[in-house]
Amino acid sequence: MTQLGLPDTIQACLFDLDGVVTKTAVVHAAAWKETFDAFLRDYEGEQGRPFDAVTDYDEYVDGRPRADGVRAFLASRGIHLPEGGPDDPPDARTVHGLGNRKNDLLLEKIRTGGVEAYEGTLRYLEAVRAAGLRTAIVSSSANCRDVLRAVGAEHFFDVRIDGVVAAERNLPGKPHPDTFLAAARDLGVEASRAAVFEDALAGMDAGRAGGFGHVVGVDRVGQADALYAHGADIVVKDLAELGGKQ
Repeated sequence: MTQLGLPDTIQACLFDLDGVVTKTAVVHAAAWKETFDAFLRDYEGEQGRPFDAVTDYDEYVDGRPRADGVRAFLASRGIHLPEGGPDDPPDARTVHGLGNRKNDLLLEKIRTGGVEAYEGTLRYLEAVRAAGLRTAIVSSSANCRDVLRAVGAEHFFDVRIDGVVAAERNLPGKPHPDTFLAAARDLGVEASRAAVFEDALAGMDAGRAGGFGHVVGVDRVGQADALYAHGADIVVKDLAELGGKQ
C-alpha cells in the first residue's frame, strides 16, 4: 500500500461529491423528506407513513439520479406516477415534477445554509494530486459544478462526470457503473487501476460492478457493515484515516 492507503497499482481516484467531498448528503436527505412527506400526505392522507431520512434515503435515493430515486422510493410504497418530462413544474404529480420539487428545495437550503467541504477530504485530495494521481468527480447531481465552486474545490479534479454530463452522454446512473467507467476512460486509466471513493450504497454497487481496483467506503452515518456488504474493500469515517502525508 502507498502513503495514500491505496494499492500500488492505482493511478487515478474517482470521488463522489455529496457525503465524500461536501457535507451536502444531510441537506439532500432533508430535501427528499420534505418533498416526499408532502406528496404522501396529499396522496395517502395523514395515515401515510412518512419518508425516513435515514433508512429510506440510504436504500432508495442516495447516490442515484434524481428521477431514479423518485421511482425507487415510490415503488417501495407501491406507488407509480406518470413520468412527465424534465421541464415539469415542481407541483406536478409526476416523477419529474417531484424530482424538480426536491431540487428546488435543495437549492433553497444550500442558498440559506451554505455548503461546507470535509477538511479531511480536501487534504487527501491535495496529497493525491501531489503524488501525481489523476482525479475525477463522479456525481449524480446536476448541481455538481456549482457546489464545487462554492467550496473552492473545482481545481482538484481533472474530469467531471455529473448529472449534466450523464444526461448528455445517456449514461445510466449509480448503482450502474457507467458514470465511474466514463470518468476512468476520460482520464485514460483502466478501471482496474482506478479507486472509487463513495458513501452511498448505490455507489458501492457501482464500484463493485465496474471492476475497479479499489473501492473505499466513507461512513458518515454508521453504516460500515452495509458498505462492506455492498462491495467496499475498506471503510473509513474520514479520508484523513487513509494517510496522505507527503
